[in-house]
Parts: sequence; C-alpha cells; structure tokens
Amino acid sequence: MKIEFAAFGPVESGDLVIFVGDDLAVPPAVSAQFGQLQDLVRRAAASERFKGKPAGTLTVPAPDSIGPAERLVVIGLGAEAERGKQDWRNLGGVLAGRVAGRSATVFAELPGVEDTAEAVAEMALGARLRAYTFDRYKTKKDDAEPDGTAHLTFAVAEPAACLEADARRAGLADGVNLARDLVNEPPNILFPAEFARRAEALTELGVEVEVLGEDELRRLGMRALLAVGQGSGHGSRVAIMRWNGGTDGQAPIAFVGKGVCFDSGGISIKPAGGMEDMKGDMAGAATVVGLMHALASRKVKANVIGAIGLTENMPDGNAQRPGDIIRTLSGQTVEMVNSDAEGRLVLGDVLWHVKETYKPAFMVDLATLTGAILVALGQEYAGLFANNDELADRLLAAGRTTGERVWRMPLGPEYDKMIDSKFADMKNTGGRHGGSITAAQFLQRYVGDVPWAHLDIAGTGMNAPHSETNRSWGPGWGVRLLDQLVRDHYESS
Repeated sequence: MKIEFAAFGPVESGDLVIFVGDDLAVPPAVSAQFGQLQDLVRRAAASERFKGKPAGTLTVPAPDSIGPAERLVVIGLGAEAERGKQDWRNLGGVLAGRVAGRSATVFAELPGVEDTAEAVAEMALGARLRAYTFDRYKTKKDDAEPDGTAHLTFAVAEPAACLEADARRAGLADGVNLARDLVNEPPNILFPAEFARRAEALTELGVEVEVLGEDELRRLGMRALLAVGQGSGHGSRVAIMRWNGGTDGQAPIAFVGKGVCFDSGGISIKPAGGMEDMKGDMAGAATVVGLMHALASRKVKANVIGAIGLTENMPDGNAQRPGDIIRTLSGQTVEMVNSDAEGRLVLGDVLWHVKETYKPAFMVDLATLTGAILVALGQEYAGLFANNDELADRLLAAGRTTGERVWRMPLGPEYDKMIDSKFADMKNTGGRHGGSITAAQFLQRYVGDVPWAHLDIAGTGMNAPHSETNRSWGPGWGVRLLDQLVRDHYESS
C-alpha cells in the first residue's frame, strides 16, 4: 500500500473519504473544497439508516461537485465529546476495507480531535495492517483476497506533522506484516534453517544476527532443544539477534520466542484433525523477529536481544520417547512424560542461555505453549505470567494501548509441586489441571532472579479471528504490544 500526506485539495480519481459525527455535519474544509455535500449526506444517511456512529460507513456515487472521484465514502466518528476515546487504528482498518483495491483521497478533517497528526498516523497504521494479504501460493488470483488499496492520500491541514508521526509507525507495520508472513508460511518452506535465514535478513537494518547450528548447540549443551528436534529430518537452530542502540554497558532487554516450525506432537502424536494448523507453532519466534525489525527500523535507543529456538517436533525412530530423561543447559534434569509438551523444553534452554550470556535487565518470552490458555481466555487475551509486578503492569498497560490485551495468571509453589518428578528434577507436564500455569512454572525454573514475563499466545498468535485491522490467519500478534512496552519504558530519550 502506498500512503501519502498532502494539503487539502481536489480529488484526481478514485474515492473521496470524509468523516462526520453523529450530527452528520459535513466538515467546513470539505464543503469549501467540494461544494455543498450536506444535503446529499443527510438524504443518503436517512435512506441507509446511517447514524454517524464510530466506524459506521456510508457509500454513495460521487456527485459532480467533487470532480473526477467515483464514490463518496462517509465514515462516522460518533459524538464529539467521545472523540478522545476513538480507536483511530481500527478506523484506519475500516477505511482500508471500504476502499480495498482502489485509490482514495481521505479528507482528514477531524473536528474535536486535539492531535490530528497522531490520529491520522494511527489511521495510516491501521490501513497498512488491513491491506496485508498472503496469496503468494495462489495460482489463480481470483481466489485470493481483494488487493489492498493501491494508493491512499490523506489530505490534512499539516502534512509535515502527519508525515513525521507516520514515520514512527511505518517500520512497525512492516514488522507486524513480517511476523504474519512467517506464521502463514507452510512448514515445507519455513523449516528451521530457512527461518534462521530470514532472521539473518535483519542485518540489512543493522541488527547483528548469529545463527547456532546443531554442532554449536551440542557444544553449548542445549540438549533439551535438540531432543525436541531429533525426530526431524531438519536440523535445529537458535538465532540470536542483537540491536545495540543504547549506551555502552547498558544491560539489554531480551525477548525470547518459541519457534517450533511444525509440531506433530512427536511420539505423543496429535489427532489428525486440524494438525495442519501446527505450522503456526512458531508464532512466538515470528513475533520476536517482527519486533526486532520494528525496533531497528526506528533505530530504537536501547540495547535489545531477540533469541529464537527453531526446531521441528516429528515422530520418527530417532524421536525422544516418553520416559526419557534429559539434562538441560541449566544442568537441571527433565523427565519427558509427554512429547507434545515440547515448547517449554525449547524455551528453557534458550532462556537460560540468554540469562547467562547477556545478563539482561528483563526477559519476556512468547510461545503458543498450551491449549489450556485457550480454555481459560479464548482468543481475546494472551496469558501473562510474571515474577515481577512492575514488568507485568507495564505489559498490561501496553496491551490496553495497543488492543493486544493480556490477562495476568497466577504462579505459586503449589503449582510448582505439580511438575516435580520421581526420577528427575522435574517432568515436562503437570497434567490437565492448570496446564498453562504448570507450563509457566516450568519456564520459571530457567530464569533465576531476572525479571521475567511469559506470554502464552496459543489463542492469539495463530488462527486469529478477523478484525478491522487483520484479515490474516497469522495476525503478527505481540509486535505492537512489545514495541509499545519498549517505547513507553525502556527507550533512552
């Protein structure tokens, strides 16, 4: 999608988009440029029962008074007193959906809005997110989703201010869409080595990327991660991404992602129905790559580590067996009682490596870890577990700002006992009850005293319900959440 910002002026072609409140009053700049539209809007609104409510839309053929435009699209803003609560990003998605595949001039005169530049930039972000499609494997484009808007021009009073506000978000949209691409890719294309190669592309933005192959992982002692992948024909990888935008010696902030490129369940094999969705079991790693892209694009003034454990969980003759005992990188031993509880084995080794090697100020991990979190929270919230109240509160606030919401779940010694093993230091699952909690308790044994948060994104990271800003199976969930966390609290001025 091409987005531009220009001063108020005539429409050359395509659609004209205007905004009205619940009083249906056409803004003055629109009337000054295009003549009297008030009567047309009121008559069309009465016919279509359009009330000017937030995100409501009305589309009519363009009158001669607005030149070569083909359609007039009217979008509601609701009551002026409520304008400060408007979700501008969502409104941008509504806008892009109504003019999909077309060019449009958006007269962004927004009565009652204090910071028009920020509102317009948020709409542009929402439009970019809505325009995303994943159709690279469609040989018949008629079967694909409608193309995104070819050209969107926001006509505004202060184009330079809008351009500056938009520049702070353009890389964020690209990061979300990169994460979406990764989640949507089929597993025969995006196996661990290929995933690592795509992470290496971040070097073009100045990110330092180190990829550890199986020999290096074996020398380091990441036996738990390697055990998960030993039944696959594709070797496991760990990719470490480093952005050095802060001061020398400043402790980095770290984000860790589960990257199981396909999860069959291993010997504890999953049911066949819906198993194709398990290509998305690497959504946590996809979020970390998308986040690193977003942060590097805006040259964030912070030192950031992104670490992803990449593997496949397959059931051949070399696969790990229920009953195996594994010595992890931390030295702790794990009795593997269910090979379909593999993500925590991957994360445990990577979390320990990041903690010991980089001494981070905090760690946040993301993983499509448990079906139990879907039972608890559905697809509306991700599960948040944390050993640090300040970090948890900051994630909750970032979720409210971005709409990528999280809900804090408990941790406690009673749950910890559920993963004690008779034969090893722990077992890799505590059974059905409290399944997402016992998975988080497992991870907590690998973070020590470092402030840490775990986001279980099994409900939000893949197979996402459609919204005004997302029409993709892979939503890129978490990139905006964590970018906001960094922006609000961890970026040097």
